[in-house]
Amino acid sequence: MILGIESSCDESALAVFDPTFGIRWEKVSTQIDLHAVYGGVVPDLASREHLAAFELLMEECRNQDAFKHIGRIAVTCGPGLASCLAIGLALAQAIANATAKPLCGVNHLMGHAFSPFIPLHRSSPAQFEADFKRLLPHLGLIVSGGNTMLIEVATDRSIRVIASTVDDAAGEALDKGAKLLGLGYPGGPRIEELAHHSTQPFAHPFPVSFPNPEDLKFSFAGLKTSLRYMLEKLSDDALQSNLASICFSYQQAVVDQLIRKTRQVLQSGRYRSIGLSGGVANNTPLREAFVHTGRKSGVPALVADKHHTGDNASMIAFAAWIQPPGLLPHTADSPLGFHPSMRL
Repeated sequence: MILGIESSCDESALAVFDPTFGIRWEKVSTQIDLHAVYGGVVPDLASREHLAAFELLMEECRNQDAFKHIGRIAVTCGPGLASCLAIGLALAQAIANATAKPLCGVNHLMGHAFSPFIPLHRSSPAQFEADFKRLLPHLGLIVSGGNTMLIEVATDRSIRVIASTVDDAAGEALDKGAKLLGLGYPGGPRIEELAHHSTQPFAHPFPVSFPNPEDLKFSFAGLKTSLRYMLEKLSDDALQSNLASICFSYQQAVVDQLIRKTRQVLQSGRYRSIGLSGGVANNTPLREAFVHTGRKSGVPALVADKHHTGDNASMIAFAAWIQPPGLLPHTADSPLGFHPSMRL
């Protein structure tokens, strides 16, 4: 079995993955309420909270029968906040030293890239391998607060980035938009909640960047600027009466750009499946539009389970089991380090 450890931002997470069964145990300790006061993640506070959280998580994990069968350890080594990555890596190295088990580093984005495949592991490893191969090459959309990209998972399990954002990530745009609207942090869920109650959903259209299929990139900074200009023209009363419809249109502009670019790349006809992952993949309108895109294009649409869209250790352990090119082994000659700006 594989012990997964994740600490790239403000979630402390452990998980045990069994290749013959799937996820045996998983737990995430979140810090959202602590950071909401500051309107975003505070790195020093996050790293201190990791220290306290992992002590409790490890105590619970050691009481699980699955922990006795750990054969190796996988830890997020980047990208992320340096002080937070360091806590997870130190824990992983301590466990590896104490148990004499091998250790490897996993790219956090690689974990997201493979997370839509986790629900497929419901039978034997051999059956999963057969199902997995039939879905490659795969087009993945990773959408979070810090990253927005389309990636290709090739038949050899290697990953290459096809399109990425030139400025803000989609989740960042939602959080910044929510801040402009006075909705607090984290903003994405609050925007979705208000948008759901809109009685005039298309009353405030926003621009969608890079409509040309040849422009393989995303951009959300202009969307945020457009919202700011709109708000400068509205009185407080007008804002309150139009808040739900503004949230709907703003959210829809984010979803439209993500889905449009996915469809444009999918039209090449080379992909056997598409996948959606990352924290913003928890957004219901985006999930529904993504599934519809797959259905309309005639390819399976794999969407990460909602409890695996955010930062979690199950995807780290699972990616280590998949063993794509790019895993970082820990050896005497090649010790692991953390890489805050790691790329796919």
